Amino acid sequence: MQAVRTRKTLVVLAVAGLTLLATGGPARAGDAPAPGVGAGSGDGNISASAAAYQVTYTPAEPPKGHPLTANTGWTPPACWQAPVATPKELKAERESVWGEDSTGYEWDSTQRDYYVNGHPHKDFEIPNTGKGMWWNGQANPNRIGDPGALSCFKEYDDWVLNGDTPPAPKGPIVTPEILAESAYDRIRIPENPITLSPSANDVQTVNLNTWAWLDKGDVAPVSVTARLASLNLWATTTATPEGLHLRAGTPDADLYPASGDCPLNADGSIGEKYVKADGNKVPPCGLTYRRSSDGGTFPLSATISWKVSWTGSGGTGGDLAGGSFEFDQDVQVQEIQSVNH
Repeated sequence: MQAVRTRKTLVVLAVAGLTLLATGGPARAGDAPAPGVGAGSGDGNISASAAAYQVTYTPAEPPKGHPLTANTGWTPPACWQAPVATPKELKAERESVWGEDSTGYEWDSTQRDYYVNGHPHKDFEIPNTGKGMWWNGQANPNRIGDPGALSCFKEYDDWVLNGDTPPAPKGPIVTPEILAESAYDRIRIPENPITLSPSANDVQTVNLNTWAWLDKGDVAPVSVTARLASLNLWATTTATPEGLHLRAGTPDADLYPASGDCPLNADGSIGEKYVKADGNKVPPCGLTYRRSSDGGTFPLSATISWKVSWTGSGGTGGDLAGGSFEFDQDVQVQEIQSVNH
């Protein structure tokens, strides 16, 4: 589980004219709010809760499986602009920092001018509580270690009225689509490799048809929901299998279909399970090696492609970059005089 930036843990330090971001004792994605703490509402009246500003996910932890790699090389954003505090929360945080005398008089004085003394904000905008929230950068909780994870942060928080967007934001502004993209990071596709008959663990035989298939339970759609309680935003990202592509690892093989692309069946499965009665019939999905591997192996590859779409709050939705995962298996192929399946 990775750390998520919250207002209670962010301290801005001015050192030699540079703005540094230091975190400690971080909250974590999926943590429950403290007793008596509300989850937040879209009107800006949020109880003091780091959870209101965290992006949380369902399921809370990524399940076992393989991350989905986008075919286009696209990756979700490393950070974005989002609410980080109510006026009272920001006041408590900054006064705590100033009280430690660790950031220096000059920096503290400049901060007080900005947030307290009316240049341009007065008393942390507490008189306008409920009319807006303080915004700043928020790291994608799935990409905390990325070099760009802190690139959205600004030295001064922006006071943003409800329904408005922050002025001159650094990086994208959080939307249902941004949440959908962050959920993409937590998609895990099943670990089950394709089933082969004969098994890939056995020595294959020249001119003996190999059947390949996946049961529908092995390639079921996978969904992850991301939520940002402070804005009542959510998005569900779903990866749906589209088909299987086979590569024999040698040009001396026939693929079925010839393209190597095995489509998804109507029931959600891929290919067809081999039964003894099929004998050496050509499979709907599979391959036939036409020469031996001469004591070595051929790199048999099976790639499952996935279509990715999302739906979100406010009737939003769309498609994201399709992804794939490749299963590799070294197979040995022998040549014998007679063939029996």
